[in-house]
Amino acid sequence: MTTNQLISQGLSAAVAAERLAAEGYNELQRAQRRTLLKIAREVLSEPMFQLMLAAGVVYLLLGDPREALLLLGCALGSFLITIFQESRTEHALEALRDLSSPRALVIRDGVAVRIPGRDVVRGDIVVISEGDRVPADLRLHSVQDLQADESLLTGESLPVAKRADTAPPSADTRALQPGGDGLPYLFSGSLIVRGSGIGEVYATGSNSELGKIGKLLGEVHSEPTALHVQTQRLVRRVAILGLGLSALITVLYGLIRHTWLDGLLAGIALAMSLLPEEFPLMLTVFMALGAWRMARRNVLTRRSAAIEALGAATVLCSDKTGTLTQNQMRVVELRCNGATFVDADLSSAATETLRRQAQLACKALPVDPMDKALHVLAGTAPNSLTLLREYGLSAERPVMTLVWQGADGSINVAAKGAPEAIADLCHVDDTQRAEIRREIDAMAARGLRVLAAASCSWGGALPETPQHFPLHWLGLLGFSDPLRPGAADAIRECRNAGIRVVMITGDYPTTARAIAEQAGIDSAEMLTGAELERLSDTELRVHVSRASIYARVVPQQKLRIVTALKANGEIVAMTGDGVNDAPSLKAAHIGVAMGGRGTDVAREAAGIVLLDDDFGSLVTAVRQGRRIYDNLRKAMSYILAVHVPIAGLTLLPLLFGWPIILSPVHIVFLELVIDPVCSIVFEAEAEEADLMQRPPRDAQAPLFSTRLVVWSIAQGTAVLTLVGVLFYSTLRAGMPVADGRALAFAALVSTNFGLIFVNRSFSDSIITALRQPNAALWRILLLTATILGFVLYLPAAREIFHFGVLHGDDLAIALASGLALLAALEWIKHGIRRYESKTAASA
Repeated sequence: MTTNQLISQGLSAAVAAERLAAEGYNELQRAQRRTLLKIAREVLSEPMFQLMLAAGVVYLLLGDPREALLLLGCALGSFLITIFQESRTEHALEALRDLSSPRALVIRDGVAVRIPGRDVVRGDIVVISEGDRVPADLRLHSVQDLQADESLLTGESLPVAKRADTAPPSADTRALQPGGDGLPYLFSGSLIVRGSGIGEVYATGSNSELGKIGKLLGEVHSEPTALHVQTQRLVRRVAILGLGLSALITVLYGLIRHTWLDGLLAGIALAMSLLPEEFPLMLTVFMALGAWRMARRNVLTRRSAAIEALGAATVLCSDKTGTLTQNQMRVVELRCNGATFVDADLSSAATETLRRQAQLACKALPVDPMDKALHVLAGTAPNSLTLLREYGLSAERPVMTLVWQGADGSINVAAKGAPEAIADLCHVDDTQRAEIRREIDAMAARGLRVLAAASCSWGGALPETPQHFPLHWLGLLGFSDPLRPGAADAIRECRNAGIRVVMITGDYPTTARAIAEQAGIDSAEMLTGAELERLSDTELRVHVSRASIYARVVPQQKLRIVTALKANGEIVAMTGDGVNDAPSLKAAHIGVAMGGRGTDVAREAAGIVLLDDDFGSLVTAVRQGRRIYDNLRKAMSYILAVHVPIAGLTLLPLLFGWPIILSPVHIVFLELVIDPVCSIVFEAEAEEADLMQRPPRDAQAPLFSTRLVVWSIAQGTAVLTLVGVLFYSTLRAGMPVADGRALAFAALVSTNFGLIFVNRSFSDSIITALRQPNAALWRILLLTATILGFVLYLPAAREIFHFGVLHGDDLAIALASGLALLAALEWIKHGIRRYESKTAASA
């Protein structure tokens, strides 16, 4: 069956939709999703929730059902908020799982289209090539030197060869077992390690061989990231400290004041004030929603560790074709028979042989942009030819050779590839080789990508390698692939951010240098693959610190480049799309696979997938990674700061013999503000203006740096001092305790607002921060102020919170407290910024 016949047999979109609806998606049973019930059970097991329930029970024992009901109601509110945040996270993760499913190239309505693997249906005609993961069980109709790794199904690491089957399908198709050499079947989940082919789907989903042994495909459990480890360590230490202090407070209250139930309430309040339960939730929300935000910008994050590393990246190693350029090749120049042809002359009779043979050296169903350009240039291919064999590209010989048989039995051999490799196969003499190099240099200097073509006739048995063919030189083909519109701006942005961009390409050195100069990449030093091969690892470390262009590099050499950069202390992002790119993608701190032209193997090895193959998207990912880490530190700073006054106001009454200021009811109210602020408001905070003007952060620096902890404690201490002095002043002035408690609580909420605004930005002033839009911030502040108004002025609520009536001047004092704190901390921040600027200028 010819390729054209296979294309005509492809399903229509309507038939495919009907089969998808009738037979279901082509996917294995997914790992059990976290349902609302499961999330609810997890929330109920949280220590904070259990402490609130315990406090409610104590209030019931004290004979105060109203406070107990309010506390339990607040616990219910916290319970619902947490479930909402967790379910939102789960939806974001589910969307990312859909995006990360493998893709398949199928024939629909006579056109090759790439669709999600889960949308493949029985009867689909699938085109597969080296590096693809087989989407479903296939019966092969056409193969070109096809070998598959079926170790996922058989455990056998050696690949098995495949053949085409033109006979009608047998009834026992589904009884065939993977692992057989020379079978005309491919099985779902296996990996194409060599060649290409076209097959028809006969089993999908649970009916495939992979579906039958789906239990072997258990979930992969990732190791916790550095941020998770740091967060868990902090939570564990603070929790132990908080529980110890709460037990001590309970005992001291009982011994000193002889009120054991009040002591138990004070102990619970202190434990609630110290327990940093926001940290794990916040980290999960930030990473999940951060990955979701990046996916909306065509950047799929497969591993959260990649998000952590993005903000620290110092070197971005990028492909040229399709990443920096548009990957929309067009033949703009031909050189043959001693003449040059451009524009309208490209289609002249003098170029007919070169154009036609170059087309015959391409796949019948072209995916590669250069192959597509050659098909467009040559027009419709002859239907009378039958493909006998394909000699694929290799690292040693970058040439594609196809052997065709005509209707009259004649055999035509067509080859295209790197000019120097074609010249070797044609055995050109030194004089002609020098002329070819001169022409290549002239074309490459204009940024053209250059290929050569050759052909010959053949008779007899086909050789094992193409060098046995008596090929003769036909000419050169120049392809134009312009820069992506935003590539130069993205590279300039990287340079401003202290990130070096390195271009690694298999293209001709002169072409690589021309494109690099157009893009703004430093072209002072360049290494070719041949030069790189001659360098020792120590010598290569010296060169990679300077060279930003690598030309004529094969994928295996990328690993050496990554290793050398890492040895120099760089944090490396590496792009790749082929099977041979997988080792370098795994070795890089941030492996970046191409979502469009990349193989499944490359995507599985990478932590980041660019869905549009655009370098600008990679820079966007770096920007988003920096923003996520920046906002995470802001939220951490706020959480540490806000817990200091809450814990301090719980301890002060015992230390100084004051009336109780904060009880569990008050702390639960504050937690209802803190939780959404840290996990929603700061997560939605816009990036700071100088985000991409800062140097990359130190990858070894801890999230909870000494500076961050000291600054947070200083903020919290300022709030504690301000509110403590205010409450003490009310006692000295003879104000009723209930009124003083209400004033102190209102001031605490007001200063909490001040902490939020202070921590919105590390480098900008409060004026600049206020100009940054953050709708979530204003909604939460408005809601909090409204609820505080009800608590302060609704008689039933005042009784539950043990508050007195506040007058206008009291509210003015509370508001002034927040403004005074904000002004003082902003003045300190301004002084710190000025000091750092002077220090940097004098350094």
